[in-house]
Amino acid sequence: MERYNTYSHYLKDTYGEKVYKLPISIPDTCPNRDGTLGTRGCVFCGTIGAGYENLPASVTIGQQIDKNIAHIAPKYKAYKYISYFQNFTNTYLRPEVFRQYLIEACRPDIVGIAIATRPDCLHPAYLDIMADIKETYGVDILVELGLQTVNYKTLKKINRGHTLAEYIDAILMLQSYPFRNCTHLILNLPWDTMEDVIETAKIISALPTHEIKLHALYIIKNTVMADWYEQGKITLAPVEEYVERVVTFIEYVRHDIVFQRLIGRAPQEATEFANWGMGWWKIRDMIDAELEQRDSWQGKKCDYLQGKAVRKFLI
Repeated sequence: MERYNTYSHYLKDTYGEKVYKLPISIPDTCPNRDGTLGTRGCVFCGTIGAGYENLPASVTIGQQIDKNIAHIAPKYKAYKYISYFQNFTNTYLRPEVFRQYLIEACRPDIVGIAIATRPDCLHPAYLDIMADIKETYGVDILVELGLQTVNYKTLKKINRGHTLAEYIDAILMLQSYPFRNCTHLILNLPWDTMEDVIETAKIISALPTHEIKLHALYIIKNTVMADWYEQGKITLAPVEEYVERVVTFIEYVRHDIVFQRLIGRAPQEATEFANWGMGWWKIRDMIDAELEQRDSWQGKKCDYLQGKAVRKFLI
C-alpha cells in the first residue's frame, strides 16, 4: 500500500518512464541578499543558496546539462530530464535574461523546467515568459516556492523578508497559468509547534497546491542560525519528533498532493548539523514505518475542507 503520493511515481505515470532532475546554477541572487530586503539572507541560508550538488554558474547551461546527463544516464538508466534552476531566486533577474536562460535549458531530452523562487518575486511578467516557453518548446513548467512555515512570527524570526500573504498571492497567481507548483517546507523550525505543523498542512491543502518538498532544518556553517546554534540560543528537536511531525503532516494533507521528498540532504563539510548524522533514507524509512505502524495514510485527517460544520444536514 502506498501511504502517500511519491514524486517518482507521479513522474513515471506522467512521462511513462524514469525522469530525473538536473540541477542548474545561474548567476542570480536574492532580494534578501542584495540590499533590497536584507543583506545576509534567511538565517539558515548559506552563501551558495540551496545548490550543493550544482556545478558553478560560470559553466554554461548546456555544459551543465551535458555533464549531469553523462553522470545520471548510465547510473540510473534515465533518459528524460527536468532542468532544475535551483539556486537562490531564479525570477530575480531582468526578464529578458530570465527568458534566455530558459531557452538554453530546452532540449529534446528535457521534458520540463523547474524554477525555484520566492513568493514575493513572482510577477506576471515572468509567468508570461514561462507560458511562452512552455508553448514554444513543449516543456512542462514547475514553479517551486520557498515558504518553510505558515507561522508569520517564525517567518519573521528566520528573516524570510515576506509573510504568508505573499505566498497565498503567488499560489493564486499561478492558478491562472498552465503550470504545476511545489511548496518547500521545514517542519522542525525551533519556534514551531505541532499545531503549526497541522495548520501548515491545512493552509497548503486549502490552496491549489500540487506538490510539496519537505526537509529537516540544517545548520549551515557561517550563517546567522549557525551563530545561534553555537551560542545555545536554539534547540533542535530529536529525529523521533521530526518523524512524528512529518507523519502528522501527511495525515492532514489533501490526498492528491504529491510529495517530492520527505527529507533532504546536505553535505557534512558545509553543515554544523544535518539530519542527526543519519542517512536521509534511514529517516525516510522511519517515516514509512511509523505510517505503517499507525495504519495511516495521506489525507486520513483531511476532513476540514468544504463545509465540514454543515455536512450533518446534507447526509
